[in-house]
Amino acid sequence: MATTDENIGPTGTNDADSEASNRTFAGGGAAPTSQNPGTGDGSANMEFVLDIPLEVAVELGRTKMLINDLLKLGQGSVIELSKLAGESLDILANQKPIARGEVVVVNEKYGIRLTEVISPMERIERLR
Repeated sequence: MATTDENIGPTGTNDADSEASNRTFAGGGAAPTSQNPGTGDGSANMEFVLDIPLEVAVELGRTKMLINDLLKLGQGSVIELSKLAGESLDILANQKPIARGEVVVVNEKYGIRLTEVISPMERIERLR
């Protein structure tokens, strides 16, 4: 892309680029940069994603059924799952595995004790 001298600002940058970097988001504040200029570690970028809601689910097991068998289910029916009793449960965030755990009861409520957290590198690999 060719530019003329009138588009070049006093710092030697393209004025259109300078204007774009000075724009603010609808929520206010300056546009995010790839790194926090003060620390150089990018930690400020993490603040943008910390408030994003995720669906977290615990998977006890799975099964496949014919529609005919599904329609026959009623109260008291038992569905056999793929996992054995006592086997680790899968913890999913947005349908992607992030950890494994076991069922616990705390103050009469079910909970999950994490027994294994999938490494960040393995989680990234599973996204592909």
